[in-house]
Amino acid sequence: MSTVAQPSFQLLPGSPGSPVLLHVPHGSRRIPEEVRGGILLDGGALERELDHITDSHTAELAARATEACPTRPWRFVNALSRLVVDPERFPDDREEMRAVGMGAVYTHTTHRERLRTRDVDQHPLLTRYFHPYAQAMTEAVDARIAATGRAVIVDVHSYPSEPLPYELHGTGPRPPICLGTDPFHTPPELRSLAEEAFAGFGGTGVDSPFAGTYVPLKHYGSDRRVTALMIEIRRDTYMTEPGGPAGPGLDALAGALAELVAGC
Repeated sequence: MSTVAQPSFQLLPGSPGSPVLLHVPHGSRRIPEEVRGGILLDGGALERELDHITDSHTAELAARATEACPTRPWRFVNALSRLVVDPERFPDDREEMRAVGMGAVYTHTTHRERLRTRDVDQHPLLTRYFHPYAQAMTEAVDARIAATGRAVIVDVHSYPSEPLPYELHGTGPRPPICLGTDPFHTPPELRSLAEEAFAGFGGTGVDSPFAGTYVPLKHYGSDRRVTALMIEIRRDTYMTEPGGPAGPGLDALAGALAELVAGC
């Protein structure tokens, strides 16, 4: 019996006049069977790793925020786990997370254990999953620019309340809401909008424990029509850690995210 391949990402249309792309890169736990065969962890260990590494409920958060917006943002959602490939990493030596085996293709887990064999060939994964994702995201940004004259990428993430061994900058503050910024692509007014929208969750911080934001390489550092901000939500504000159900905080966060989008 043949099976139909499931898409590895989705572009969910919003209002034609919206410049906003809500980007949800790390919310899925799905690993295709052909990729699962190259992962060393047994079933139980893999489920535990997915609990730690997945930004659980972020796709639902983006969906609820979209429903609350009079001008609906567009959504670009990764349908696969970041254990397949991480679309937000550089695929080469520019990526600092390669130091802990978590570049575009992870070779180690959140607890610094081996995920794939030492001699794994990363190129097939990059060709099959990473590069098509990057191209589609670039085209989505280009389409917002063509339609509205600009694009605003809002990256929707979460992070654990306690640092995990893989974190390179885990000793800094861990506020309820961390805003990841870029000196070129994050204007002060976008950061201020987010600080106001998320003011009710116990505090916001900037670039700690995670910094930066996602911009396609075509636009990165050169196109000021593309602005971007990363929203990192500490998981204890809305869910049971490490990989449990969402709680009532999810609705409040969706309202705050909708307020941010409306201000863009």
